[in-house]
This record gives sequence, structure tokens and C-alpha cells, in this order.
Amino acid sequence: MKKHVIRSIGILTVLTMVFLPVILTGCSGKTEETEASTEEITSYEILHEPEFGGIYIKISIDDFNALGYEYGDSVDLSFSNGYKLDDIPYYNGFYTVIGDPLIVAYPGYEYIKACVNLGDDLWLESGVGITGTATITLREKGKYLDIQEAHDIHYTDVREDYPSDEVFANFRSVNVGNLKKDILYRSASPCDNQHNRASYVDALAKEAGIGCIIDLADNEDKVASYIEADDFNSPYFLSLLEGDNVIMLGLNAHFGCETFNAGVCDGLLEMAQREGPFLIHCTEGKDRTGFILLLLEAFAGASYDEIVDDYMITYANYYGITKEKEPAKYETIRTDILEPMLYIMTGDESVDLKTCDLSVYAEDYIKECGLDDSEIAALRSRLCG
Repeated sequence: MKKHVIRSIGILTVLTMVFLPVILTGCSGKTEETEASTEEITSYEILHEPEFGGIYIKISIDDFNALGYEYGDSVDLSFSNGYKLDDIPYYNGFYTVIGDPLIVAYPGYEYIKACVNLGDDLWLESGVGITGTATITLREKGKYLDIQEAHDIHYTDVREDYPSDEVFANFRSVNVGNLKKDILYRSASPCDNQHNRASYVDALAKEAGIGCIIDLADNEDKVASYIEADDFNSPYFLSLLEGDNVIMLGLNAHFGCETFNAGVCDGLLEMAQREGPFLIHCTEGKDRTGFILLLLEAFAGASYDEIVDDYMITYANYYGITKEKEPAKYETIRTDILEPMLYIMTGDESVDLKTCDLSVYAEDYIKECGLDDSEIAALRSRLCG
């Protein structure tokens, strides 16, 4: 299986697993006017975050910022086993290119996190052990501020802030290329209600007559925890689950790695054998969903422009970013987030995405994931007729 080179994106995560002691060194930084002051903070724990492959440092975002750190600063990160990451950015989103490290304070996180953006698991890559410690030190104030400001976008979880249930739920039918009409839908999660959208997605899924849900984010334990929660209100999802029509893949966000591709293979095989319409979702319906949808759209013969238009609806829904309203941010997302995902699919960053036959690359990618010719034919028949 050939390696797929990847470059940029942003995304969310979950707390779990191993506790370690950590030493965190913070400083207010050095500007032209003021001398830096440094304070050593000890006895902090860290948490392995396996879904996206990072290390939570158990200091809250507000407390970390109170030390003088600001989004766009450059920092050095080192571990006591000698592993170092020098001159990495501190952002409030995943604004580095895919495969590059950062410290991130993503809205909603309990702690700051050190990670490689949609790349290898930093916990495993660093080799940090149960007796390890970590140090974060300010290197340069505002070195990456221009990137922070260019990417800085947020959304709310309040229904009244959005013009419709569909926009709030990021719910839509994908009718591009040779896809059958209304055979494929995408959305935020219909079961994970951390963003208050699950019940809206559930109602829209029922209205659309969804026959099978492909859940990219969750496993059985996670889904069980959602159902047990006091705010669970997704009866249609539950009916599909009880009818064995919810396929839980529990994918990480390391696009192109063997584990991710194996999950893609499982999901596509299920789709080839089941009745639609199909709803594909992760948590927000943005990153993992975005990759699987662009793969299926390309497989169905969609053009580059069709894929871009559909992908960017998600950013219009969540952030109000359109080509007309915010052209600079629109172009940044297209070139720094969407196109790198397309290059993962092609496996070749030298191809012209706008003129090449993306369907050929999509079918090749699907074969590499593990589907044979007859299974690919069955998937095409199910989705395209």
C-alpha cells in the first residue's frame, strides 16, 4: 500500500486513558518593550488522547493563557526522555499543515493539547513513559499570529443562531456526479449530543427515510454512553440501531494510515450490501465525514468544483464562510484543508486536481483499502445505479 502524503486541517477530540506527572514551564514572553519572566509549574498530569493521537497537558486553557501565552506564539516542547519539538505554534484550532505538530487550545477542550495534526500519535511517537515529564517554554511572541488570525473561526451550539434545522445540523443530501438522487446524506452526529445537534439530525434523518447510518466516530461503548445520557433524544437513530442498521467504525483522524483505511474498507463493504439512503457522520460532519464524502463523490464521477462546493457548505453552515462573504478564508480552507485531503486520495501531490480524472484515483484508493473488483462494482451499483 503506497503512502499517502497529507498536509492540513482542523478538528475535535476526547479525553481518556493514561496519567503521568508533567513539569510545565511557562513564561510571559519577550517583546521589544518587556523582558521575559519565567515561572516553573510542577506536578501536572498528562492524558493520552488516542482518537486523534495527542497528549493533553492538565492545565486549563484559561490558566495556560494567564501565564502569558497567546494564540500565535511559538513554543518549545520537550520531554524528559530527550524527545523535542522546537518552534511549534500555539493555536486555538488545528491550523498547522497535516503532519506538523502544535499546541492547541480547541474550544471546548478541558486542557491544552500537544499533538501532530492528523498525523502520528504523539504519545507513541515521543515514547513518553509513565515516569516522563514535559516542558513547554515560550520561544517567540506572535511568530504565527498571521496564521492564527487567518484561520480563527468558531461556531455556537445554539439553534437560534442558525437559519434552519438543516443548517444547524449540517444535514444535507449529496447529489453530485453520478450519485443516485438522495441516496447519500451527510450531517453532524445523530447520537452524540455534545453540540446540541443530535435530536435535530435524528428528526431530519427520519424525514429523509435514512435506511442505514455509517457512524465514523463511535464504537459500541460510546454509543451506549450517549443513549444513557439524560439529554439523549434520538428515537429514529435508536430504531436503526436496534435493526442493526448503524455501522460503527470508530475511525481515528489519521487519513491514509492502515487503520483508517481498514475502517474505510469495512464501511464501504457494508454500504455495498445494504439498502439506503445512507447517512454518513462523525461528530461535526466536517473532517472524517469530509474525507469519506469527497472519496465517494470522486468515485461517483463528481468534478473538482462539485466536490469543493459540497465540502464548503459545511463551513457556510457552521461559520457563515462563503466565497462571496469571506473570500480569503474560503480560499484558505479550500487550499489548506480540502485539497490536501484530495491529495491523500490521489497519493500524488503533483496531479492537477482540477483537470485529472478523480474517479480513477478514488477507485484506486478504494482498492488499496481492500475492496476487490466485484465489491467495487456492487458499491457503484448501490450508489450510482
